[in-house]
Amino acid sequence: MNFGLTSIALLCCCILLMCIHGCAGELPSNYSGIREQSSNSPIEQFELQRRQMVEYQLRNRSIRDERVLAAMSKVPRHQFVDSSWRDLAYSDRPLPIGHSQTISQPYIVAYMTEIAEIAPEDKVLEIGTGCGYQAAILGEIAKEVYSIEIIPQLAEKARRTLGQLGYENIEVKTGDGYQGWTEHAPYDAIIVTAAPEHIPQPLIDQLAINGKMVIPVGKWYQDIVVLTKTKDRIVEERTLPVRFVPMRRKFLEW
Repeated sequence: MNFGLTSIALLCCCILLMCIHGCAGELPSNYSGIREQSSNSPIEQFELQRRQMVEYQLRNRSIRDERVLAAMSKVPRHQFVDSSWRDLAYSDRPLPIGHSQTISQPYIVAYMTEIAEIAPEDKVLEIGTGCGYQAAILGEIAKEVYSIEIIPQLAEKARRTLGQLGYENIEVKTGDGYQGWTEHAPYDAIIVTAAPEHIPQPLIDQLAINGKMVIPVGKWYQDIVVLTKTKDRIVEERTLPVRFVPMRRKFLEW
């Protein structure tokens, strides 16, 4: 009986060792996929992150305009942030771009673009170029985009980035966005990416009839206001609580 138990024990050990050896020598069924993902180039990784951004941050949060989604899918957001922040370029958060300014989170960019209801033949004014990302999104949708940035260093950097990416329908000016850009008015849409305490009258004056302005308004507590200009009146609608950097009224030395 002792011999039988010993034999059975040895047999079980041999079977167990064979199973372990077989499992160790066999690659998991998804190994090739893992290997391919780890070998992706940085460009491919950014493209994957951009697709995920569109699907999970935008579509899942009720962004429906296919033109806006296409623009968000195409524009390389990582090109507009400093290299130290590029790993977070497609995360659902604002990021610093220098000079106490930020690039808005992707959802806010898409939301403001969508509610502006921009058509392919429209002329758009943007106040607060920043790094140029919102301007690029607008440039994918509108015929002409005019953007104003008060900080000279940011304006120059945005011009350079937009030029490198081939945007010929976007013009960036260094100036006081509160006053707008009268030379190209009226505008079919105006998007403001810094928050004044009240809506600047020059921007209302430069908005075309039936045009829309999308602007964060407030000092401590801000809301996005959608302003529609008709022949007879101005209609304002507050839509979403937000937090933007304040709108500056004069040139700053940095």
